[in-house]
Amino acid sequence: MAAPLTTASCFVAAEVGSVHDGSYGNARQLVRVAAQCGANAIKFQTHIASAETLPNAPTPPYFAGEPRYEYFERTAFTAEQWCELKGYCDEHGIEFVSSPFCEEAVELLERVGVRRYKIASGETTNLPLLELIAQTRKPVLLSSGMSSWAELDEAVNTILTYHGSLAVLQCTSAYPCCPEDVGLNVMLAMRDRYGLPVGLSDHTLEPFASLGAVALGAAVVEKHLTFSRLMYGSDAAHSMEPDEFTARVKGIRAIETMLAHPVDKNAMAERLRDMKGIFEKSVASLTDIPAGAVITADMVGMKKPGTGIPARKLRDVIGRRVRRDVVKDTLLREEDLDA
Repeated sequence: MAAPLTTASCFVAAEVGSVHDGSYGNARQLVRVAAQCGANAIKFQTHIASAETLPNAPTPPYFAGEPRYEYFERTAFTAEQWCELKGYCDEHGIEFVSSPFCEEAVELLERVGVRRYKIASGETTNLPLLELIAQTRKPVLLSSGMSSWAELDEAVNTILTYHGSLAVLQCTSAYPCCPEDVGLNVMLAMRDRYGLPVGLSDHTLEPFASLGAVALGAAVVEKHLTFSRLMYGSDAAHSMEPDEFTARVKGIRAIETMLAHPVDKNAMAERLRDMKGIFEKSVASLTDIPAGAVITADMVGMKKPGTGIPARKLRDVIGRRVRRDVVKDTLLREEDLDA
């Protein structure tokens, strides 16, 4: 069974979709790269063109390189290749995940031994497919990029009928997605609405949306990964390159560390006592002050270091009498002053 999701350690999925462009060698290399980038999982898409789409179905507006049916046929892998790819993921310590787009793809992935399913945004309203996936009783990541609340409610309830190992991902099906459309507020609303782990399927071109989601408690973040945005295909242009993905994972883990270590402000101030002495200021003489003189405002000011009478007590010093001669640029101390 797949590992449970927690906000303490965000599940980072590298979405490669069909970036491999039908090359099994590219797919294997993407597994290795995703593992090196620090991803917990690499997510593919399992397409069986004849079972999921009509030959004349339109292509998405961001990719018109070839007819969609032909693209799915050309980039598909055999059952044997999928099995080998899953084994290659196991060897590299990264979880194999895939999105099925038809019932035949679910059956194929069951033979492959997938441990967790990702439901793509376009399948969220495909309740018969969701029911088939839920019947496997394997964990599910449910994307929501095109769905209304009513449609999402139906999808969530369909899966929960069979099991509760479900995470709901906020997603905006725009490629790329602008910051104004990310909807981190929706992710939080999902958590309140369903009481389930939530996350973000991030279609922006920068790491910021994912980092913000993790800071707000996302249990899952998914983002596209490619060798290069110059590659051919439907996903490469809005994907992250390896160095960018690695930096994003590093940021996610840093945020997790921050969230896991709450700071006691008073205890931290005590730890930083030596720094306070260096950087804070004390009451200091601005002129020579003879013994017996009453201190006036023009005689004293605030200067480093912070090892004398604290600067916040400047007004308390004014009007008091000095017991000894004080030369200019001297930190005043309580023993220098009459009560």
